[in-house]
Amino acid sequence: MGRSYFHLHLVSDSTGETLITVARAAVAQYEGIAAIEHVYPLVRSPTQLERVVSEIEAAPGIVLYTLVEKELAERLEAVCRETGSPSLSVLEPVHGLLQAYLGTASTARPGAQHMLNAEYFKRIDAMNFTLLHDDGHLPQDLEDADIVLVGVSRTSKTPTAIYLANRGLKTANIPLVPGVPSPPVLQTAKKALIVGLVATPDRIVQIRQNRLLSLKADDDTAYVDRDAVAEEIAASRRLFARNNWPVIDVTRRSIEETAAAILDYYRDHRLKFIAE
Repeated sequence: MGRSYFHLHLVSDSTGETLITVARAAVAQYEGIAAIEHVYPLVRSPTQLERVVSEIEAAPGIVLYTLVEKELAERLEAVCRETGSPSLSVLEPVHGLLQAYLGTASTARPGAQHMLNAEYFKRIDAMNFTLLHDDGHLPQDLEDADIVLVGVSRTSKTPTAIYLANRGLKTANIPLVPGVPSPPVLQTAKKALIVGLVATPDRIVQIRQNRLLSLKADDDTAYVDRDAVAEEIAASRRLFARNNWPVIDVTRRSIEETAAAILDYYRDHRLKFIAE
């Protein structure tokens, strides 16, 4: 059965990140259906909106938007009615709930959630640290990390670290390579939460084979030998157990699920570290 497609117009007066995240999470629930995304960021004037209008008229579909300027929103909704395109102001239900609870109306400020503040700079700092300390680089700085991820190759260390960095946490990751000792600082670091990541041998072999295939490399190697991989993982588990590090099996977890579990451990770790 072939995949079916529909046009999805995402209209934002800011970067569009909120809309893209919400839309993709929702569309992913529908198997066999894919969205042709039309993303329009920074729509803040009637002139900019008219370019969006022409696109919707040419390819009607579902329209999701975050426009806080009432006139722009009304114009967009009118076009959606004319073209038969269902539309939704994604933030409106949330604003309505907050207004009902707080008893006050919101102030229209396009892009307010992206204003430069301390939290923004904290995330940028964390991202820079994480990129510099990817894949075992600069291990002498691990004491400056908030979180250190440790695991054999292909246990999703890098994408998980980047996700955590986007939450404002300086995250380093250390690969465990057969025959290569782990950095001694792992045994002495106190401030950072150290988390071990594991997966089933079959899953690791599958990912590594795909990796070698993409690189057009020879797959006749211990890197993808199931017994060798199983021993790598067993050795990593022994290391984690000796150091009493929390362990997360990423086999059936998304990056977001893995990060959520790590954040739970991190909150407990911080409380313990502060108490000491």
